[in-house]
Amino acid sequence: QVELTESGGGLVQPGDSLRLSCVATGLPSTFHVMGWFRQAPGKEREFVASISWNSKNADWSDSVKDRFFITRDNAKNTVYLQMYNLKPEDTAVYYCAAAATQYSDTITSVQSQYAYWGQGTQVTVSS
Repeated sequence: QVELTESGGGLVQPGDSLRLSCVATGLPSTFHVMGWFRQAPGKEREFVASISWNSKNADWSDSVKDRFFITRDNAKNTVYLQMYNLKPEDTAVYYCAAAATQYSDTITSVQSQYAYWGQGTQVTVSS
């Protein structure tokens, strides 16, 4: 059984930093892209960042580029999202997701390609 468990969310002020973690267990023994998505109240879920299995490739949405950074530790089955200079518009439920791939350097921002999802962790940015 595959489980993705996010942690690290909370209430912060504008300009603060936060690091989200996602531990993945039970993933099949293949390469996996790991991604972060978010859903703000009343909005569609959107892509935030993804990272290839070998960490050589990563991608971010324009709204978080240069503020959010995605990393992973395959030995710990964990992916991280380091967020700096948080803004009120970053307020959302953040979801971790995994997508099986054939290659170790694949990344994707397409939600439908992610087969496994966590339950989400709330991030609220407010003064």
